[in-house]
Amino acid sequence: MCENSEIRKLFPAIAENNGIIYFDNAASTQKPEIVLQKVAEYNRSGHANIHRGAYHWSVEATATYEMTRRKTAEFINAESPEQIVFTRGTTESINLIASSYGRSQIKEGDRIVVSLLEHHSNFVPWQQLALEKKAYLDFLNIDPAGNLIESEWDRVITPGVKLVAITMMSNVLGITTPIDKIIEKAHAVGAVVVVDAAQAIQHQKIDVRALDADFLAFSAHKCFGLTGTGVLYGKKELLESMPPYQFGGDMIEYVTKEKTTFAPLPEKFEAGTANIDGVIALSAAIDFIEEIGWGKIREIEQDLTGYAIQKMKMTDHVIIYGNPASMYEKGPVISFNIEGVHPHDVSSILDNVGIAVRSGHHCAQPLMKELAIQSAVRASFSIYNTKAEIDYFAEKLKEVRRWLGYGS
Repeated sequence: MCENSEIRKLFPAIAENNGIIYFDNAASTQKPEIVLQKVAEYNRSGHANIHRGAYHWSVEATATYEMTRRKTAEFINAESPEQIVFTRGTTESINLIASSYGRSQIKEGDRIVVSLLEHHSNFVPWQQLALEKKAYLDFLNIDPAGNLIESEWDRVITPGVKLVAITMMSNVLGITTPIDKIIEKAHAVGAVVVVDAAQAIQHQKIDVRALDADFLAFSAHKCFGLTGTGVLYGKKELLESMPPYQFGGDMIEYVTKEKTTFAPLPEKFEAGTANIDGVIALSAAIDFIEEIGWGKIREIEQDLTGYAIQKMKMTDHVIIYGNPASMYEKGPVISFNIEGVHPHDVSSILDNVGIAVRSGHHCAQPLMKELAIQSAVRASFSIYNTKAEIDYFAEKLKEVRRWLGYGS
């Protein structure tokens, strides 16, 4: 029986498709049966829109939707469910902050700081806001190993900085950032911090109150839920001060010909028909994570990642990017290249032997430039992956150059 065999059985796509080794978990995780059943149950028992009906199906759907909001607040230790806004994903959550808080608070001459580890979703919105507002965009640099250079923070995070945008974990290197130190440094100069937790959410317990995060965003599909579903957490006083992001149904209080008043938190940021299926699925995904337990998740992922790095380092012509100070600071994400082979070719060759990895710039072109590469191959693991899969992966890496006519 293979490692993690009981966990693998909980994921139909993994258990029923033995011909595929799925190493693209940083992009999106597979769904456990409990999540699939939750969505099917909602639709089979009677789909209805939320907040708008007094009949039984609508009342039930509303109750389940709002129960998920409470559960999500507890999941990240928010003080109140009102601080949880459901969006289409991390990207929309960050754009909501930039468009609402950013446009109302950032002025000409202000400074915004982003790290060079960021996904485009937590980089481009701030770049464009700085251009629009004639603000300055500064950067938290990285060393050759991919770690943020702490000795530079006093030079970059200074009075005049209004906002710092920072990831909890690089989607390219898997390196975790010293997020608590960065938040403390930013708050000391009066800056608000936007935390991108998209990569961290399935790997570690997040406590927004302990972090003292001002805003935090993540996506359900990164943590065993459905695509098109995101979470935005914000401190209540900040959310209350922000104007609505979109206008339409369900976010209004009263409309006349002359003016409109808006609903209170969190409804004022949830215009239109909600992704009810996705939110209900998130409830089941949270239950699943908590049943497995953060300790078990961390143990499996660290074991797999350390094993994969060891095997890959023993393979000729493989270049691995990113070198955290310790494995504790490393998530289950490994980006690499094979000498003389384009990343897309590596991905295609591995796909031919049943291994799914990702290749490209991973929506992190500023980071790629710092690493002096155009693109890379990325293998990322989850709790249903096994050492046997990694063994097969490592063997097939050795064959990639031979496929293209190299001697070894």
